[in-house]
Amino acid sequence: MKALVLDSRLRAQGRRRPFGSKMRAPARALSIEMRDITTPVPPAPGWALVRPALSGICATDLDRLQAAGEPSLLDAYAGTDPVVPGHEVVGVVERAVGTRWAREGQRVLVEPILRCIHKGLPECRRCRAGDTHLCENRDRSGALCSGPAIGTSPHAGGAWSEGFLVHEDMLVPADGISDQRGVLAEPAAAALHAALRWQRRGDRVAVTGSSAQTRLLVASLRRMHPDLEITVIGDIAGAPMKRKRRRRNAVRTADDAAADVPALRSIGASCVYQGTGEDVLCMVAEHINARRMRAVSGHLPVLDGGLDAVFDCIGTANSIDVGLRLLRGGGTFVLAGRSRRHAIEWPLVWARELTVAGASAYGREAHGQRTFAQVRDWLADPAFPIDALVTHRFPLDEFQAALQVAQSGTAAGAVKVVFEGPVAMLRSDRDTQAANQEPTLDEPLLLHATAAHSREQRTAQTPR
Repeated sequence: MKALVLDSRLRAQGRRRPFGSKMRAPARALSIEMRDITTPVPPAPGWALVRPALSGICATDLDRLQAAGEPSLLDAYAGTDPVVPGHEVVGVVERAVGTRWAREGQRVLVEPILRCIHKGLPECRRCRAGDTHLCENRDRSGALCSGPAIGTSPHAGGAWSEGFLVHEDMLVPADGISDQRGVLAEPAAAALHAALRWQRRGDRVAVTGSSAQTRLLVASLRRMHPDLEITVIGDIAGAPMKRKRRRRNAVRTADDAAADVPALRSIGASCVYQGTGEDVLCMVAEHINARRMRAVSGHLPVLDGGLDAVFDCIGTANSIDVGLRLLRGGGTFVLAGRSRRHAIEWPLVWARELTVAGASAYGREAHGQRTFAQVRDWLADPAFPIDALVTHRFPLDEFQAALQVAQSGTAAGAVKVVFEGPVAMLRSDRDTQAANQEPTLDEPLLLHATAAHSREQRTAQTPR
C-alpha cells in the first residue's frame, strides 16, 4: 500500500526537503516521501486495520516535518525509526481480529493515543486512573506496539496512508457523522479538553490564534457557556511564529484578518482583535474597562481587572507574555498550543496568583466521561458550527502541495487541510453513479475532491 513516510535519514542522504524551504538545516532535520510499504497486519485479538477516508494535517505534523528551531524536550518520546504521520482521521474498519464490537465495514473515529495495554505493557498509575493521555510509558515499547500514538508509532502506522492499525479501545463509532466533521474529532477533543481545564470563575475569556484549534476551542466554549463573552485575538503581530512555520510563504494582511471576523463570529466569538501586543492590550482594556498598569521599565502594560481566562493556541514567547498580561489577578492561563522553551515573566504569575494549566490531549475528564465520547455527540449535532473548517482536500500523491497550503495557513485561505484516503476515493467512484441524487438521511454527506490548488467553496452543505 502507499504511505507518506517521515524519515530523519533522508536529509542526511542529501534528499530535497518537501516544501522547498530555504531554512538553514537544523541539527536534526526530517523529510518525507511517498513509499510503497507492506500493509500492516493486526498483531493480536482486539486489533483492527482501518482505511482512512479523510486525514488531517495539524501544526504538530508541520513542526515535525520541518524540525524548526531547537530540539524540543518532547523529542524524548520520539524514536529515530521511520514513521507514517497522521493522527486526525475518520475511516472504515477493513479487517477486525477478535474485536468485541468493531465490525468490518464500520465507519469510525480514532482516539490515537496508545496506552500501556495497547503496547502489551502492565498498566501504569495514570492509565489505571483513566488519565491515559498522561501515560507514564509513552516512550517505552511493548510486545505488541511502540510509540506514544498513531502517527508516531513505527508498528501501528499513521493516517497519511492507505491503512493503519488501531486497538478496538481506540475506536469510536462515526454513525450519523459526515467525513467532513469526523476528521475534526481529534482536534475537537483537544479543544474540549482545553476548555475543561478552566474551572469557570467569571464571564470574560480570550482565545488566541487563527487556526482550526482556535476555532474549535471557541465553538466548544460557546457550547458549554452560552453566556460567556469570548474574545478572539488573532496571531499577535511580531510573534516568532510569523517567522516560522505557517507564515513563511505568505504575509497575512489586514484584509485577511477582516475576512476571518464573520467566520469567527459564526462559531461563537463575541469580538475579534488583531494587532501588536500593545494594541491588543489597549483594545481589550478599553472594551472591558480595565486599568492598564505600566512598569517604569517601559515594558508592556498589565491589566488590572482583566480577563478571567486566556486560552493560548499559539504558544510563542510573545503570545504567552501578552496572555499573562491580559488576565486579572487570580485568573487562569491555559496553554493549548504546542510551545517550545521561552523566557517567561514569572513575577506576573507569582504576584498575581495566576493559575497556569497545560492542555495537550484528551482522556477521561473530571466529570467522568471520556473526551471523545462527548465530542462524538457534538459532531453528530448539526448545531455544532464547524462545517466550514475543512477548506482544502488533496490526494496523498499531491502531498507537497497539501503541505504548502497547510504551512501557509489562513494567509492562503486554509483552516484545516486534509488528505483523501482510499475510502474517500472508493466512495467518490460509487457516488458517481448517483451524482444527480439527493443524499439520504441514512448516508453521510461527503465532500467532493477539489483541484490541488483550489480552495473549496464554503457554501454550507448540511451534513447528514
